[in-house]
Amino acid sequence: MKTVALVLYVVGMLALGYVASRKTKNLSDFFLAGRNLGPWISAFAYGTTYFSAVLFIGYAGRIGWGFGLSSLWIVVGNAIVGSFLAWVILARRTRKCTESLNAMTMPEFLEARYGGSFLRILSALIIFVFLVPYSASVYMGLSYLFDAVLGISYQYALAFMAILTGVYLLMGGYLAVNLADAVQGMIMLFGSLFLVGYLLLRPEVGGISGAITKLAHVNPRLVSVIGPPGFWPLFGLVVLTSLGPWGLPQMVQKFYAIRSERVIKTATVVVTIFAFVCTFGAYFSGSLTRLFFEAPPLSQGKPDPDLLMPHLIATVMPSSFALILLLLVFSASMSTLSSLVLVSSSAIVIDLVPSSSRLRSLLSMRVLCGLFVALSLVLALCRVSFIVNLMSISWGTVAGSFIAPYLWGLYWKRGNRWGALASMLTGLGIGLFGSLAFGFRSAVLPLVGSCAMLVPLGVFPLVSMLTGGEKHASVRL
Repeated sequence: MKTVALVLYVVGMLALGYVASRKTKNLSDFFLAGRNLGPWISAFAYGTTYFSAVLFIGYAGRIGWGFGLSSLWIVVGNAIVGSFLAWVILARRTRKCTESLNAMTMPEFLEARYGGSFLRILSALIIFVFLVPYSASVYMGLSYLFDAVLGISYQYALAFMAILTGVYLLMGGYLAVNLADAVQGMIMLFGSLFLVGYLLLRPEVGGISGAITKLAHVNPRLVSVIGPPGFWPLFGLVVLTSLGPWGLPQMVQKFYAIRSERVIKTATVVVTIFAFVCTFGAYFSGSLTRLFFEAPPLSQGKPDPDLLMPHLIATVMPSSFALILLLLVFSASMSTLSSLVLVSSSAIVIDLVPSSSRLRSLLSMRVLCGLFVALSLVLALCRVSFIVNLMSISWGTVAGSFIAPYLWGLYWKRGNRWGALASMLTGLGIGLFGSLAFGFRSAVLPLVGSCAMLVPLGVFPLVSMLTGGEKHASVRL
């Protein structure tokens, strides 16, 4: 039954890719779907890219286990800051500016806004290099679930995911991704609500009041405002996951493709509700793992919190219900992976290859998409045991590099290329060297990633004012 449903789902995704391929004629169609997306598809595209297997597998289990109900602060941050305020503050301005500057990517926007090809080259390299670990972490999270629920070995699950992502994305590009997002988004909404409802009815939980009472019996701090790890680790996670989308190219891209400014109001409401439902379903369920397991499941003989949610789904949920949750995580991951592949490949074809080159073509874009999938697959096969930290490194470094020049560039005409360069190098330096200094397994990496985003926001205006910044781009701010 599970295998049949999964096969039908895959066939459906490939069919959408085929339909989209018939409407994809040039590079603009492949990358932005002709800037013609309506409110619902735009909202689902943003939400399904935001939340992936890393949320439902790595973050939900590990953070829910460690922080308890205080992990719900992340839900508040993701819904209000990462979704509602992101659309209110960024969407309209981004749509207007990128169309005026004729920019399809973050590197193109930075070059057009501040001048100089160096910013475009540097930003393209950052995107391609540092989004590979993020993509690998998504592959890993989903492969753990396939192993636990369907009994498909980790390596075969990785290969299956890589092939499927590559095929349906290469056929239809961004339009295929967004058509699939509409289906995947509904599965994620239904699956998240079902997950919470079913777990609350389990005797181990006994409803919301029962969950609070039983978690308090395990450890009173699991139901406190700030969980056992303390304020700063929680603060780092909230900032990293909530502010990060403001500077991530694969998230910002969703604003470029909006049909018009009129669709933004509806999309803002839809994406906020979507974010709240999905994140609450993930983190609340993750906090309940304490009531089902005495310790995290073992991986290579050692406790591994990343396996908590796959084991919860495989051992606690009924077989038919586990299929729904498998499709939930599968849907979230497919959308995220497709967006990561598309944005990272564009960093080479659109941003590093001169516009006059014959290599800058639809075929080249498809070839680079395949290369990015292969690189992510190789890293995922290394099977590092720290999904949360792998994502923290990627999010912190990439978002830290772009959030300041992107945000200030939309609203402050005195921002200049020196402020942009200084803030990018600051975010890159904090994210990269912080990870090296503390180690890739350190619990402080989410806080390092948060600093990589917050510090550049102050560096940009300071350097711009010291260097006598003035507006470069011919766009009204």
